[in-house]
Amino acid sequence: MGEEDKLTDAKARPLRADAQRNRDQVLAAAARAFAKCGLEATLEGIAKDAGVGIGTLYRHFPTREALIEAAYRKELATVCEAAPELLDKLPPAEALRTWMDRFADYMHRKMGMADALRAIIAAGANPYDHSLELLVGAIEPLLAAGIAAGELRPDVSADDVLVSISGVALAAGDRRDQAGRLLDLLLDGLRYRVT
Repeated sequence: MGEEDKLTDAKARPLRADAQRNRDQVLAAAARAFAKCGLEATLEGIAKDAGVGIGTLYRHFPTREALIEAAYRKELATVCEAAPELLDKLPPAEALRTWMDRFADYMHRKMGMADALRAIIAAGANPYDHSLELLVGAIEPLLAAGIAAGELRPDVSADDVLVSISGVALAAGDRRDQAGRLLDLLLDGLRYRVT
């Protein structure tokens, strides 16, 4: 087995539970650090915040760019995976509104990571690859469930909802109270029906 085959095989195997926990802790700490400090965030500080050694961080993420991209993708996956979980627990319109809050939090962290993300784009990576499809794919079942339950209007696309909540998140920035009020207005608009 060649060196490349060993690397591919190692990447394909699932991580042990403790290694997965360490990886998740590093990603959460990295997202917080890059959102708060941008490119000023240190890998040593991230490792310390995650409760792991710097060697553990480098074992999972051999470069700063790999860590930034993985942290962003984890944030994206977390917000997208929340949609079906919320639908299992809440009525559709309430699930959508709760998801909107989670999306606003994701956007706030993403804006904090902007400089770090621009740096990896300059290095040739594309952290946003498939982001639009994943986000629209998270919103579609929320809307479909709301339409089926008679809670939401049927003439609004998931793409329109994504653009709307993105605009709210960008305009409100870190003013979460204002973002919440604007998201409430958006949900009211999604409920409105012409008679």
